[in-house]
Amino acid sequence: MLEVKGLSVSYLVNDQPVRAVKEMSFSVTKGEALGIVGESGSGKSTVALAIMRLLPPAARIDAGEITFAGQSLLTLPEKEMIKIRGAGISMIFQDPFTSLNPLFTVGDQIAETIELHQGLKRKEAWAKTIALLDLVKINGPAARARDYPHQFSGGMKQRVMIALALACQPELLIADEPTTALDVTIQAEILKLLKELQKSLNLSIIYITHNFGIIKAVCQKALVVYQGEVVEAGSVADLLAAPRSAYTARLLGALKVLNGRGE
Repeated sequence: MLEVKGLSVSYLVNDQPVRAVKEMSFSVTKGEALGIVGESGSGKSTVALAIMRLLPPAARIDAGEITFAGQSLLTLPEKEMIKIRGAGISMIFQDPFTSLNPLFTVGDQIAETIELHQGLKRKEAWAKTIALLDLVKINGPAARARDYPHQFSGGMKQRVMIALALACQPELLIADEPTTALDVTIQAEILKLLKELQKSLNLSIIYITHNFGIIKAVCQKALVVYQGEVVEAGSVADLLAAPRSAYTARLLGALKVLNGRGE
């Protein structure tokens, strides 16, 4: 479904290019969950933004190919790329507290996305909005759709963000640190929800995280990245059983406990 080959990305800092991602390659198949794990500043989020073609002006892609469903994303006209975003590939951003517009109800924000991307009338879009809020297990979705973001807890905001990301039925979901701002109990609930949605919708998901506990909980494959380079890749089971890289071993040593038993 998604193939990244030899991706290199630089940022212009004080008029000098600084390489953030170095010849990164990986693929994601239908229904698969891939984790990209590494410390802050390792280039994880840059990869996600490159896939979405949402890199900031100071960034540039120096080399590589990104192919989604047989289409080269790096050569696709922006008009066509707009169609891919949301309908083909969607993204959950890091902070649910700042990702929603405080001036509009959550239902309005989801319905507007559906109307713009799918051309549905308001009544149809609103009905789909209610169904999406129900899908992400928000109680009383018809009533909650008329609430504003400040009326939701952090965990509920993240559920709204997931509903928004799923509004146009994407095939690939990129979850960039989806539980960073949440406490451990809520983290586990959100990860469980994403895992259930992956299975029921046959979604492909890329998880971007610094936490190997998340990788262990929800992913089949993982890339371990350090300073923009892949230092180790393989099945999560193999990485957990016998890490080949000293950096992977250190990440595992700092594994955050998600379920209170260290498992």
